[in-house]
Order: sequence, then C-alpha cells, then structure tokens
Amino acid sequence: MSLDISPEIPVGRQIIQRYGECRFVISELLYKCPVLVFSNKTNIWEVTLLPNDESILGLIPIILDEGHVDLLLLGCGEVISPLTENIRSEFKKKKIIVEKMDTGAACRTFNVLIAEDRRVAAALIPVN
Repeated sequence: MSLDISPEIPVGRQIIQRYGECRFVISELLYKCPVLVFSNKTNIWEVTLLPNDESILGLIPIILDEGHVDLLLLGCGEVISPLTENIRSEFKKKKIIVEKMDTGAACRTFNVLIAEDRRVAAALIPVN
C-alpha cells in the first residue's frame, strides 16, 4: 500500500509546475518572461533580467492592489545579492515581508506556502 503525501492544493490556486530553460509553467500556462504570481493569478512582470531597487519597489502598489499578501518571494535568477535596507523598510511600512532568493528556491517555497493557504506572492526572473 502506498500513501499519497502530496499536499491538497486549494481550488483555484496557482501552482508553479516547472521552471528553467528561460520559462515557467504555472497552472498549465507557459510564460517565457518574468512573472508575478499571486495565489489566484499570474501576471507578466515588466522588468529587466536584473531587477533594481526601483523595479522591486514598483511592486508595492501592484501587491497592495491585489491585497492579502503578507510575504513576497523575490526569485532573482541564479545570482543573489542582498536586499537593500531601503527595500526592506518600504515593504515593512506596508506590512509585507520580502525575501530574496534564487528563482528555484522561490518557486519551491511559493508552492509549499500556497499549499498551506498562506498569503504569499512571488516575483520571478526566469533561469536557464
């Protein structure tokens, strides 16, 4: 006898199924660009492949408009640089925690948190 240990995903939630080769498959749809993934939808993120402080801070109004986000995962490709204190403090003012990591880690973390029905979003840069 085998046990199914895969988590129950709430209906209508976005799931990142694949990443790599400069693309994402999210809830059966293919994206060949940076994306901003919320629990219920995925948007194209108009950003260069190396997001700067301005483009990251530009996410605040989009996230606030979406509502119900406590944590933003920044998947910044394969190279990670620390977040500036300015970014952390601006997101903190809006009661949003922001964590920067490589794209693979951000995808996996997003899926786990969505399965737990957490209020999370992910801004993701594609990787090879």
